[in-house]
Amino acid sequence: MALVRSDLTNSILTLTIDRPKANAFNLALIAELQTAFKQAAKDSQTRVILLTGADRVFGAGQAIEEILAGGETLSYLEHLRQTYNPLVLQIRQIEKPVIAAINGPCAGASLGIALACDLRFAADTARFVVGFNGIGLAPDSGVSLLLPTLIGLGRALEFTFSNQPIGAEKALEWGLVNRVYLLEDLHKETTAFAAELSKGPVSAYGLSKRLYNKAVLPNLEQVLEYEGQIQEIAGKTQEHKEGVTAFIEKRTPKFK
Repeated sequence: MALVRSDLTNSILTLTIDRPKANAFNLALIAELQTAFKQAAKDSQTRVILLTGADRVFGAGQAIEEILAGGETLSYLEHLRQTYNPLVLQIRQIEKPVIAAINGPCAGASLGIALACDLRFAADTARFVVGFNGIGLAPDSGVSLLLPTLIGLGRALEFTFSNQPIGAEKALEWGLVNRVYLLEDLHKETTAFAAELSKGPVSAYGLSKRLYNKAVLPNLEQVLEYEGQIQEIAGKTQEHKEGVTAFIEKRTPKFK
């Protein structure tokens, strides 16, 4: 069964992440997203891309069970090089508008994917959690660059350290999202906006993305690689082992 549902209607490609439960990312889901963006880049019929989650969750980040399955030999650096790093670069480099319709909780690597999109429209039920420090890791998936770029370094550090959620209205106030709608209106409003964009000069949109990437995110690729190197260190700490164990046992971690 496909983990990413794809629908092309009136030049708008809607990609819906659909992996029970909580749309957590695993290798298969990431591979499907990478393939979908690769195909979309080549498809002249696709003029705007809309990325969302099934049900009432955008995404819970990396699936913990896959981390556990990797065991002691898991390399976070190699994992990121194969998965989130190329996906983030695909979203930033595709020369078509990409809109995230954030229909609920959005955490960890899922936050990084949402931040990589050009625009973010959120439901009033959306909540944004950095997440990584909660299991003894450092931010990856572009979060270390994209989050402070959007909301400022101080706020980014506060919500990285505290692991507290950022609500939809606060996210709008800070520039983390572009618009907020009632959950029941999110798909309709986002699709309507995408429809207007699809009538515009898509080639000029792509050239504009190139300019903004160069002006604001010129070191994105280097930051993604450095995130992987840092995560390789974090992944070998006792804090990370305790964080994952506490997550599985559904208790508060006891970091020492």
